[in-house]
Amino acid sequence: MQKVLTFLKDAGTYYLATEDDDQPRVRPFGTAHIFENKLYIQTGRTKDVAKQIFANPKVELCAFKDGQWIRVAGELVEDNRREAKQSMLDDYPSLQQMYSADDENTLVFYFKNAKATFYSFTGAPETVEF
Repeated sequence: MQKVLTFLKDAGTYYLATEDDDQPRVRPFGTAHIFENKLYIQTGRTKDVAKQIFANPKVELCAFKDGQWIRVAGELVEDNRREAKQSMLDDYPSLQQMYSADDENTLVFYFKNAKATFYSFTGAPETVEF
């Protein structure tokens, strides 16, 4: 899982795909964090992406860097604990201007039943499950 986190952080931006009724939706994200040996992402409760995740927690993300890319597919599970939120915010201090571990808007989700696949133009895909 550390390799997944490192790739996402090095890429800087990844794209998260959700479903809105029968329409795919994709948007850029930048948060990736390991807490209690789980891969977490963060968003705001008031955003459409949060509503889409609650309606269908199966998501996929994709990031590209230096001729390599990763796809991570899995289910997102909300972790409403203050310490999970604070851990994410500690890793991303710039978010603390918009979010707080104690507000009603901050959401953190961790991946469950996830499969990450690393790809390149020159090698065979490598898969990691977590």
